[in-house]
Amino acid sequence: MAVEKITMPQLGESVTEGTISKWLVSPGDRVNKYDPLAEVMTDKVNAEIPSSFSGVIKELIAQEGDTLAVGELICSIESEGSEAAEAAEAAEAAADEKPDNVTALQAKDKPAAEAKGRYSPAVVRLAGEHNIDLQAVNGTGLGGRITRKDIQKLIDSGERPSVPQTPEAVKKDVPSSSPQPAQSMRSAAERPAQTVSAQAAPGDIEIPVSGVRKAIAANMVRSKHEAPHAWTMVEVDVTNLVNFRNSVKGEFKSKEGYNLTFLPFFIKAVTESLKEFPQINSMWAGDKIIQKKDINISIAVATDDALYVPVIKHADEKSIKGIAREVNDLAGKVRANKLSGDDMKGGTFTVNNTGSFGSIMSTPIINYPQAAILSVESIVKRPVIIDGMIAVRDMVNLCLSLDHRVLDGLVCGRFLASIKQRLETVSKDTTSLY
Repeated sequence: MAVEKITMPQLGESVTEGTISKWLVSPGDRVNKYDPLAEVMTDKVNAEIPSSFSGVIKELIAQEGDTLAVGELICSIESEGSEAAEAAEAAEAAADEKPDNVTALQAKDKPAAEAKGRYSPAVVRLAGEHNIDLQAVNGTGLGGRITRKDIQKLIDSGERPSVPQTPEAVKKDVPSSSPQPAQSMRSAAERPAQTVSAQAAPGDIEIPVSGVRKAIAANMVRSKHEAPHAWTMVEVDVTNLVNFRNSVKGEFKSKEGYNLTFLPFFIKAVTESLKEFPQINSMWAGDKIIQKKDINISIAVATDDALYVPVIKHADEKSIKGIAREVNDLAGKVRANKLSGDDMKGGTFTVNNTGSFGSIMSTPIINYPQAAILSVESIVKRPVIIDGMIAVRDMVNLCLSLDHRVLDGLVCGRFLASIKQRLETVSKDTTSLY
């Protein structure tokens, strides 16, 4: 057996190091190619390091908690070599048909259909994570065996055969004795709501799940399941904006008949920055990224029992006053239960006003299939240093969640910096409401 070295992989375009958070194997353990060896944390993602070889773990070089540069040695494996690995896979495929002493050479003569029906743990796990029906996958491995590369190719292509939902599967959550790995590996959050096994105890209150709540749940689960979320935040000094808005809000209410809140100022800054960085106004579409021409801002409007996300169409073409009117009208429709389906269609970017209920920091879930969502937190007075002096200023945190398939930190950082600059320069001399 050859001793092979496993090194710290590069887990992102700008990632230069990773920290071993947990070893999943020990010296002496046998692993197959693509089996996970360790959990690693970077400044961008948490991920598993897969084995590049089949064999036996010889030595763990790095310890849990160690931070290593990309390319540094983390462990060594006594590799079986490609021929031995193929033989082992073939033997495993025929294990339920042949006695234990059947050789790998005999197994190579098994029909392809039998080999296909046996799956490695790595294949089962990956298929389960993406709800892929292994029975519908054509394997390229020995004897038609499905490999991890086959599953990854389907994921990358976006053409994934889903596990069918039968009436029996919906009625009960009992593991089948026949191979259904993708179905059994699905998390409770991804299964239909009917399969949840929680039982009410005496005194508990059972609340039926409304159609709106089901739709919200499905979209949120899909977003978290499919989009690799990343998060970033900037702090903005909005003292001048607060002063300007406070100086005109009374006259505005008297003239227009509705309140001038802070939200339209933030939406206006966002739309202008989206025009400067159109990559943010995009969506993931499997084999391509769609950069949207229109800038349609989704806003979150909550009621006591639901959350609605109506859309301000062509928000970049509207003034602060126009945006304020749309916000007021859409919020009124929500509270009067008059929101139409068309009111919630076509959003390309979401602005979430979590500051309205006092939040100062949040990590919003992306409004699928959009590529990003911005939370505007509560404006609070804080002491800051200006020219070496302590001053009390109105500060706000802007929190951005992004789909890391579509966007990277560099463009998102520049996007937030652009919004920050626009907000910090709002004043009666530079800003028009109309």
